[in-house]
Amino acid sequence: MSLFDWFANRQKSGPISKDRQEREIADGLWSKCEACGVLTYTKDLQANQLVCPECSHHIRVHSDERIRQLIDSNTWIAIDTQLVATDPLTFRDRKSYSDRLQETKEKTKLLDAVQTGVGRLDGLPIAFGVMDFRFMGGSMGSVVGEKLTRLIERATRERLPVVIICASGGARMQEGMLSLMQMAKISAALQRLRDARLLYIPVLTHPTTGGVTASFAMLGDIILAEPKATIGFAGRRVVEQTLREKLPDDFQTAEYLLQHGFVDAIVPRTQLKQTLARLIRLHQPAASTTTSTTHLSMHLPEVRSLSVTTPE
Repeated sequence: MSLFDWFANRQKSGPISKDRQEREIADGLWSKCEACGVLTYTKDLQANQLVCPECSHHIRVHSDERIRQLIDSNTWIAIDTQLVATDPLTFRDRKSYSDRLQETKEKTKLLDAVQTGVGRLDGLPIAFGVMDFRFMGGSMGSVVGEKLTRLIERATRERLPVVIICASGGARMQEGMLSLMQMAKISAALQRLRDARLLYIPVLTHPTTGGVTASFAMLGDIILAEPKATIGFAGRRVVEQTLREKLPDDFQTAEYLLQHGFVDAIVPRTQLKQTLARLIRLHQPAASTTTSTTHLSMHLPEVRSLSVTTPE
């Protein structure tokens, strides 16, 4: 069939029906941007790290995809994968906390709202934690706090820089005071990391709120954020009611926080890996580039001088 015949047949068949269009979207061939509504071929969208090529909207990314984007192939070693949450308060709202946990585990194939491990980012060994908003809104319970604390303590022992991707609605109310205690526990571990003169970089993504913002998300040596991410402690409506005044339209966005000095740079997702690699190379001692750890025995590439520019 010639190209002309193919176009002729397409015209005879008429416009694509709404049902057929929805079926193709449902089959995963195309993805619709939730911001601008443009349809993009799914493979092209994944190649662009789930950033809309039309409007640059950053689509929410789950933890497995984050690991694939930032950690070099075949270098990821997950740690503390056996930790699972319990129900110490026998909490119940519309359903019991135990049932809610089980349903979320089956839906997401995760045991809790964070994955932690060690791996290499552009050849550099790092301790890496990534939160997953799909698991109960990325809420921070005892397991999240324990896994991040153990990750930071391991990084201190093995002298690794720490990168944590933050995405959370805050502390997990179903665990009450136990979830709030994680704020202090993680902060104490970060202080020991700082005393050891090791680098910690949190990356704030949409959304980062509540107890996560009030603790480890804002304790970085360098704090990065994705464009237009919502970052704050209390919700916008609560703040407006407390202050009794109208807040700016861009309040609690990454751009607003950058303007007011709460974050150091806004980095598009497509530039995040190279930006993190430059920052790590810039801040780690030259002698540490040839050290090896128990699980990461590969030699690092030679450190070279790099200039760091803030992405637009």
